Amino acid sequence: MKRLPKRGQYDSETIYKIVDEALICHVGFVDREVPFVIPTIHARIDDTVYFHGAVANRMMKHIESGNPVCITATLIDGIVFARSVFHHSMNYRSAMLFGKGRKVESAEEKNAALFAVSEHIAKGRWDEARIPSPKEMDATLVVAVDIESASAKVRTGPAIDDEEDYSLPVWAGVMPIQLQFMQPERDERLAGDITVPEYIKQYKR
Repeated sequence: MKRLPKRGQYDSETIYKIVDEALICHVGFVDREVPFVIPTIHARIDDTVYFHGAVANRMMKHIESGNPVCITATLIDGIVFARSVFHHSMNYRSAMLFGKGRKVESAEEKNAALFAVSEHIAKGRWDEARIPSPKEMDATLVVAVDIESASAKVRTGPAIDDEEDYSLPVWAGVMPIQLQFMQPERDERLAGDITVPEYIKQYKR
């Protein structure tokens, strides 16, 4: 990490916490000399990140062919207001992972990956909702990226101004940002006696 290396962190615990907390990630790859960055749902099992999608999906085809990809996840924790515009910043946690893709062939790993994706979105959902049928499983491509290298970049704390700017009559501080989950909205065709599950009532990341 060359830019602000003091913010770099390289331990798997820090990196994987960011990847697991983020609802989506972005996958960067080059296809026919054209760069793409695709937002998508993901799930991690140990040192492997899984994705699922349609067989004809451009990103999925790229990954299943064994090509290299870059996966990023970012969490924004606050806007940092400094006394000078130059030193405005954000408090954030980000992770960048590199690896080569592969197609998930075995039924056991494919099922485990789809379970992990479901649980990544909401723990407990897989056991309550209908699981994929054999036809749906056949229509779904699951790919894996085995992580070869990774790093995290984290900023916390207040504004860092030039010493001579601390006396300026300008407000400085941090505006915290938190992902907020609202009241669940019932599907209009939901039977009246079905109540909201606890894992949805208490949903958090």
